[in-house]
Amino acid sequence: MTSKRVLSGIQPTSNSFHLGNYLGALKQWVELQEGHDAFYCIVDLHALTGEIEPKLLRERTLASAAQLIAIGISPEKSTLFVQSHVPQHNQLGWVMECIAGFGEASRMVQFKDKSSKAGADSARVGLFTYPMLQAADILLYQAHFVPVGEDQRQHIELTRDLATRFNTKFGETFRVPEGRILKAGAKIYDLQDPTSKMSKSSESNTGVLEIMDAPEVNIKKIKSAATDAGREVIFDEKEKPGISNLLTIHSSLSGRSITEIENEFAGKGYGDFKAEVAEVVVEYLRPIRDHALELLKDEAHLLTLLHRGGEKAQKTAASTLDMTYKNLGLVQ
Repeated sequence: MTSKRVLSGIQPTSNSFHLGNYLGALKQWVELQEGHDAFYCIVDLHALTGEIEPKLLRERTLASAAQLIAIGISPEKSTLFVQSHVPQHNQLGWVMECIAGFGEASRMVQFKDKSSKAGADSARVGLFTYPMLQAADILLYQAHFVPVGEDQRQHIELTRDLATRFNTKFGETFRVPEGRILKAGAKIYDLQDPTSKMSKSSESNTGVLEIMDAPEVNIKKIKSAATDAGREVIFDEKEKPGISNLLTIHSSLSGRSITEIENEFAGKGYGDFKAEVAEVVVEYLRPIRDHALELLKDEAHLLTLLHRGGEKAQKTAASTLDMTYKNLGLVQ
C-alpha cells in the first residue's frame, strides 16, 4: 500500500526556531516522516509579505534548513525544499487567485488581524492573496493531509473549497486535502509572561528559548523566568503559571512525568528547580544546535541537499501544473 503524502511548510522569519515551534509542530514533523511520503517546505515566498532584508532572508532560509535537518528531518526520508526553488508554486498560485472570490479572501482572519494593526491601506497585496499561494503549495503535491495548528484551519478549508470548485468546473485535477490539526502537543508559554504562548513576535526575547541560542543565554533566561507566590514546585496553571510552564518544559524534554518531577523537588525551592530545568533544556538542545552549526559551515553541501529536494518536488509539481493547464484549456 502506498504511504499517504503529508505536506507542511514554515516561514524563515527568524534565525532560530524556538522551543514552542519545536514541541508544538516540528517534533511531530519528524515523527510523520516515518510511514508517510513527507514533503516539507521552507516557504520563503510567503516571507516576502513582511519587511524584506535580502541578506537576512537568505541567512534565515539556510538557518531554517539546517535546523530542520538537525532536529531529525531526513533529506533521504523526506522531500525537504525551498518554495522559491519550485516555480510552479507561483504559477498555480495565480490560477488559485483566479478561482477564489474576493469575498472569501477578505474573510481570512489572519489578513484582517495583520492589516488592522498597520491599517488596510498600508497592507501589501501579497498579504491579502497569500492564502491562495498557500492553497497552491498544498495542491501542487496532491497531499492527503496537511498538519497545521488551529490558527490555520480556515486556510485549509479555503484550500479544500478551491480544489473542489476547480474539480467540479474543470474536471478532476486536485486531491482534496484533509486538514489534520496537530495533536495537542505541549503548550509552551513565554518565560516572562507565562499566560502568553512562546512566540517570535513577543515584545521581548527574554521569555523565548531559541534553539540556536548559546547554552549560557538559555540558562540565564530560565533562571530569570517569572515565578509565582510560594516556593512549592507543583503544577497549577491557574495559581502557578510560571512553575507549571517550567514543569511542562522539563517533562516534554526529559520524558519524565510531571508528578515524578514534583516529587523530586518536594521541599526544595525554585532555585534548585530552575537550575535543573536549565540543564535539561541545554543538554537537549546542545546536539541540535551543534549539528545545525556544522551544516551552516558547509553551505555548499546544505544547498546541494536543498536543490536535490527542490528537483524532486518540482517533478511532482510540474505534473500537477501540466494537468491543471490542460484542464483549463491553456495551450501546452
